[in-house]
Amino acid sequence: MSQSIIFQPLLTMLILTGVVWLVLFIRRMSYLVSQKIDAEQLKTPSQVSALIPDNVESPANNFKNLFEVPVVFYVVCIAAFLLGQVDGLLVNLAWAFVILRVIHSLVHCSYNRVQHRFMAYLGSSIVVWVMVGKVALATF
Repeated sequence: MSQSIIFQPLLTMLILTGVVWLVLFIRRMSYLVSQKIDAEQLKTPSQVSALIPDNVESPANNFKNLFEVPVVFYVVCIAAFLLGQVDGLLVNLAWAFVILRVIHSLVHCSYNRVQHRFMAYLGSSIVVWVMVGKVALATF
């Protein structure tokens, strides 16, 4: 198995991040234009919260989430590649992480039911920590 196959799920996560950014940009800009809100009114997070409703702002919150636990995913994928630890199990775990993060983003950017979003978050977090453990055990 080619070690570089780990970059397929990694790049898919980057694409997901880009798609969420696009959704947040379109949703936020559409709202600002339709409500004639001047960008100068949005200098602080508290001003944003006061002026933009949750359903418009949820993609921005999801975008922030994509720079939390997924950072661990990126690091473990790159570490596994550099250490020659990429195998079928790790690749399957990586794809499981990506699928769960896609579900998390879909829920967060649409109907935003916390219980559904949390289950995807929890599942993806467990998967990424298993990935870390697997690479760490193989390395030490």
